[in-house]
Amino acid sequence: MNFLKLTNLLFIIFSFLIFCNPLFSQKLDPKGRDFFKPDHIIKSEITNKDYLIHMSFPKNYSIKDSITYPVLYVLDGKSTFGYFESSYIDFEKIEDVILVGISHKANGMKSKINRFNDYTAYRDTITDKRIEKKFDVEKGTIKTGGAVKFLECLKKEIVPFIEEYYKTNSDRGISGHSLGGLFTAYCFLNSDNYFTRFGINSPSFQLSEEIFLEPAIDKFTNNKTWNIEPTKVFISTGENESPMMVSNMIKFSLYLKKTNYKNIEMNWKIYRNESHKSVIPFSLNGTLTSLYRK
Repeated sequence: MNFLKLTNLLFIIFSFLIFCNPLFSQKLDPKGRDFFKPDHIIKSEITNKDYLIHMSFPKNYSIKDSITYPVLYVLDGKSTFGYFESSYIDFEKIEDVILVGISHKANGMKSKINRFNDYTAYRDTITDKRIEKKFDVEKGTIKTGGAVKFLECLKKEIVPFIEEYYKTNSDRGISGHSLGGLFTAYCFLNSDNYFTRFGINSPSFQLSEEIFLEPAIDKFTNNKTWNIEPTKVFISTGENESPMMVSNMIKFSLYLKKTNYKNIEMNWKIYRNESHKSVIPFSLNGTLTSLYRK
């Protein structure tokens, strides 16, 4: 093989590697903001559900430089997205971070069904029946216990999509409220270092005290060390939420705080005079300022 042919071959191979490597894939600029339209819709083959993706970017985000950013994935993003760029959040106090809101494309009762499935870690037929009675729906409509598949969906479909098309780094956080807070706690308890920042807000521990909360407390009590990467956790609830929700959040927080794990930075807060719904913007702001404070 002569020198010219060898040079051409090396050029072709080098070009192929560049264009095939995701590090060099084409990144997307942020779209013009339209509250009523998601940035993307992702169809999951793992959960067989469609997810809406709403995004918010640091003000200096640009595809023209090489800066990458941490990402906070926020559950129920369709309902919380309005707070991403509101006066509730003081972005001057937090580091630059991409916010990715994830929610179900379905509306109404279908959305509730999807949330109870995706955000609960274990099948709980007692909870299924109670929720069906509460919403006056047919038996078998509510099926808890889909968190394993939803977490797989995050890891294999949603997060890889965001990381392919946007300027992210490997610093990932996740935050949720209510059932979303329960799922975030599940991610934290089963941490494999995929996420290292957790916003556990108004977690619905009351749905599965015996099969989730009590084993979590046993874990904190019996394990003096926890071999995970440096992790930040923020836990919150509103003062005027249900007494069980508040007491369970306090119990979870106190036992975790008592362990004093050297690689976990943990803060918790009860918001005075706030209810289950009114607390959402404050807990989101608390999550950001606690997990991403400059």
